[in-house]
Amino acid sequence: MSRTSHRAPVRSLVVTPAVVAHRGASGLRPEHTLEGYRLAVQMGADAIELDLVITADGVLVARHEGELSETTDVASRPEFADRRTTKVLDGVERHGWFVEDFTLAELKRLTARERWPSMRPESAAYDGTCGIPSLNEVLAMLRAESVRANRSVGLLLELKHAAYFASIGLPLDDPLLSDLARHEMAHPRSGVTVMSFEPTVLRQLATRTGIELVQLLETADLRPPDLAAVGDPRTYGDLCTPAGLAWIDEYADGIGVHKSLVLPRDASGAISTPSALVRDAHRHWLTVHVWTLRAENRFLPSNLHGDGGPGASGDLVGEARAFLDAGVDGLITDQPDLVLAACEGFRAMTAHMLSGSASTPRPPDRRPGPCRS
Repeated sequence: MSRTSHRAPVRSLVVTPAVVAHRGASGLRPEHTLEGYRLAVQMGADAIELDLVITADGVLVARHEGELSETTDVASRPEFADRRTTKVLDGVERHGWFVEDFTLAELKRLTARERWPSMRPESAAYDGTCGIPSLNEVLAMLRAESVRANRSVGLLLELKHAAYFASIGLPLDDPLLSDLARHEMAHPRSGVTVMSFEPTVLRQLATRTGIELVQLLETADLRPPDLAAVGDPRTYGDLCTPAGLAWIDEYADGIGVHKSLVLPRDASGAISTPSALVRDAHRHWLTVHVWTLRAENRFLPSNLHGDGGPGASGDLVGEARAFLDAGVDGLITDQPDLVLAACEGFRAMTAHMLSGSASTPRPPDRRPGPCRS
């Protein structure tokens, strides 16, 4: 994807960009556990992010993908040995144990484990102590933690493999809206945002709900799996163009993008000049969240590496500040405590600027009712 670079500062659409805990405080606790979500709230995260997949009996649960062996102890459970199988998921052949082959009651017999135990031993110390939460449990927990913290905590829900699950008779949208309605959160002011890499499910939801919707965008050369399945040639790079953003604006309120789409890296792996993506998205009043900010050198640009190998900590605060300078509206991170520290100075500076000037313009209300087309 070829983009014109801009060196002038870009302002966020929001007064204080949000710090979103990616799969909870997943740098310190096994991902997608109630313990990790609670810790993120206690740290001060503005919102938590979780991925949703669905069980054989139609219950939404929090897992990053449908295959369970990387983040649970399912492989060590002899009673489930015969569930190991091979499937093609979003065009990729996978081997293992899959959530849609288990009921909720069976999943509750599993425990969570750290995805990268050698790199995150503090989190791995909690292996075997945390269960697999349903969306219903997360919603109840979030309400309780918001009361305890005396503040509203947002929730970003990513629908995973939506077209695949729909093709096997387990659509994600109906149980999603049902769970949100049960907790009185199926409305535009609930603090809930629904995200997906697949435009199809978001376009369907746009006709059924007024909840905030965010189109996720992977690296430019990849294709949305639902579009690829029906022969649509568009890539995520195509969706980053002004024409692509105008199309997204028909059904979504924002984009959540791979961080390289905002701050590309040069030949040495260092951060280079910001792309035009944030500026182009803001022209449509689309908010921009970037993912995923992680503290380890393995995930940081080369100019922000710290001492030590790939698993050692680098300058995550410096990376967060670079994205704030690029005008993003939200930072999705495994280490919300560190990114919050980066935001403190930015928020203080913004508050000082606003104290002597008019407030930042707000986007027009593009959503007078529950349906957008």
